[in-house]
This record gives sequence, structure tokens and C-alpha cells, in this order.
Amino acid sequence: MSDKIIVPTLGESVTEATVSKWLKSQGEKVLADEPIVELETDKVNVEVPAPSNGFLESISVKEGETVNVGALLGMINGSDKEVSKSVKEVKDYSPPKKKNKVIKEVKQKEIKEEVLNLVEEKEETEFIPIQEEEALVLDNFHEEEKIKESPKAKVQKPSVSPAARKMAEESKIDVNKIEGSGKNGVILKEDIMSLMGSKPSPSQRKINHGPEERIKMTRLRLTIAKRLKEAQENAAMLTTFNEVDMSEVIAMRNQYKEEFKNNYSVKLGFMSFFVKACVIGLKNFPAINAEIQNDEIVYKNYYNISIAVGTERGLVVPVLRETDEMSFADIEKNIGRLGEKARDGKITIDDLQGGTFTITNGGIYGSMLSTPILNPPQSAVLGMHNIIQRPVVVDGNVEVRPIMYLALSYDHRIIDGKEAVSFLKIVKESLEQPKRLFLNI
Repeated sequence: MSDKIIVPTLGESVTEATVSKWLKSQGEKVLADEPIVELETDKVNVEVPAPSNGFLESISVKEGETVNVGALLGMINGSDKEVSKSVKEVKDYSPPKKKNKVIKEVKQKEIKEEVLNLVEEKEETEFIPIQEEEALVLDNFHEEEKIKESPKAKVQKPSVSPAARKMAEESKIDVNKIEGSGKNGVILKEDIMSLMGSKPSPSQRKINHGPEERIKMTRLRLTIAKRLKEAQENAAMLTTFNEVDMSEVIAMRNQYKEEFKNNYSVKLGFMSFFVKACVIGLKNFPAINAEIQNDEIVYKNYYNISIAVGTERGLVVPVLRETDEMSFADIEKNIGRLGEKARDGKITIDDLQGGTFTITNGGIYGSMLSTPILNPPQSAVLGMHNIIQRPVVVDGNVEVRPIMYLALSYDHRIIDGKEAVSFLKIVKESLEQPKRLFLNI
């Protein structure tokens, strides 16, 4: 009996994936729920488990190919006969007996005795070399032991450009045997091509501007580009701005951060204030928490906030669920937990699904102002920016205050300008008077 390996559901708005790596080879034994193939989406890498015990009978999709949700990846042969046969072979297997074991032991004893005799005869000698013949016997005796590499034997790995490395891997070329022509001995793509017997003539652009490299975009980057472009084309996206005086939030945070950390074992950050402020705004303006599905508007009476997190693979947006029921400590703990999972590459599809509204913080990278792009199928996203000391007029007097610019991008198809501006005004007022957050007003 054979079982199908199917591409699972990959989350909201994710319809396809790329086969990144097969973790098992064809004909190899697998166990039920054991990871068998790795898929790459625009959000995360997903490991597809084996549906049953058996053998990987066939592979239908090669590494690097794109597949849709529900597509056939391969087959598992779960025949009890085959499995039992394999188990029997493993049980019946016994390692071959080592030949000449007794001879080697005798040799070792004789060599040790000879070395000891030499030491006794030359007590005052600091170094006693072993004869070449004896060394050979020792090498033979220890043929199964690992020989530690001496510092002189260590060879520094050459620097290889990404394009050259990819070409070398595809052509199965050992880069350690190539002398690089680039700066500081870097191996370039041209060096690999020269070794293969096809050295391209330099282009006019290279002559005019210097060496260049062309690297194919990863599946992740291609998908991100596609989704962001679709968001711009499909939504009537508009952005409104406001500024918020962060004085009160900073003062409250400084006053209670040590006590907060001692009580909850987590730092009090700014994000928890913003999450709470956004929840109040979303409750007052439900359209900002809604989405379009075909010819219907779906209003969501739950508040799952997506928090954008930058990783080495790109931007991922894990979800804080039911934030209206979370305390400040709950929000900070979950942000820390999801951020760590994202950076360690352990984020799952479940962690990324179900968001109703997104907050992104470009300020941690130094951004003063931006127009964030929607995270489909959501209808709005709030952009935070860096806090800068700016002169402002307070009660007729010019004062220097810590000011942050806020940007709300929204889908004008279902969110009117009045709703967007009013939402941002509520967020601003809640942050400038943070006591309102505890009164839910």
C-alpha cells in the first residue's frame, strides 16, 4: 500500500511553495511524522512530515521546483513485507570481524617494549625518535583511529563570491583547487568558467564600471516582491500621517521599568503601549480591522495584531492573538518569544496566520518617515518611526520634546479618510496620555 506526500495548506494567501530540500533519498526508510521534505514559502520554511511508516518510493518534484497547495510531492511505500524485510536485514547484520587483531596486539606490545628500552638507555636525552619502520607499524596499527590535523596541515578556505560558489556547486568543482583572480584572492565566477574552458569576454559595462555579479533571486525574495506589488495594484492604498509626543510614555516607562522587569522577568518596551493604543482605535473604527473577500466586507470582532520582525531571510510578521485580553507583560513576553523564533528560523505557519492589523517599526533602523505597504488580506498597517528631539509649541511656549511620526496606510476601498484620520488621532491621544490605556478609553 502506498501513501501520497501532499503539499499541505500553507497559510493565508499562500498558494504555492518551492521544494527547498529533500531530507530523505528515494528508497530510504522513513517513519510516520518524520520530516521528509522542506518547502520554502514567502514567509517560512515548512517541513512536510511522512504520512506513514515505509520507504520513500518515488519523488515527483525535484528540488528548486515550484508546487501549488495540494500537489503531489512523492509516494511512500508502506508495505509491511518490505518493512519487515528491512528490519530483518538490520537484525541479522553483524559487523565483520577484524582480521589480524591478535597480530596487531602483539606488534603493539613489542613496539612499546622497544620504546621503553630506548628510554631506559638514554635517560638524559630529551627526545627519542621512533624509527621509521616502527612508525609505519604504528600507523598500520592505528589505521582506524582519526589522525588529528596539525596546524601546518590546515588550509585556509578560499573566499568565494556567491555566483562562483553556486556555479561550483552545480558543476561539482572543488574551489579549494582554484586560485582566485579577484581582490585578495577572491574566486570569481569567471575563474570557474575559465576552469570549465569557457571564459567570457568582458562586457563594455564591466570595462567602464568594474566587475559585476548576477545572482538569481531566491524564491523568498521573488515571492515577497510579487506580493508587495500585488498589494499596491489590488488595493486603493493611501497613507495618512500624524505625530505623537512620547514624553509621557517615556516617563512612565523610566519610572516603572525596573519594577516591571523584577515582577515579570521581561523588559517594558514601547511596543506594548502601541498595541494597546491600536486595540482601542480598532474597537472604535471596525472597518480598519476588516478585510474584503470577493464582494463582501468581513468585520472581525477579535484583535490579532501582526508585528513585523526583520530576520536574515527577510521580513516575517508573526501574530499576537487576542491582544485585547492581554496585559502589558503578556504582550512583551509574546513579542519576545515570537521575535526569537523568527530570528532562529523556528517560526511556524500557525504563528503567522490570523492577523487582522499590522504594526511595523522602521524606527529601530533609523527611519524618520515612511509609507508602509499593506499586509494582505489586511486593510491597514501602522508604521512607527524613530524618536527625535524636536522643538514644539506647548501652551504658547517653544519646548523640545521627543516626537515620533506615525503613518497609517489603508485600503481606501473600505476605509474612508475620516475613519483613518480619526483612528490615528485616537492612537496619538492614547500615547500622549497613557493612563487612558488602563481605562480603555
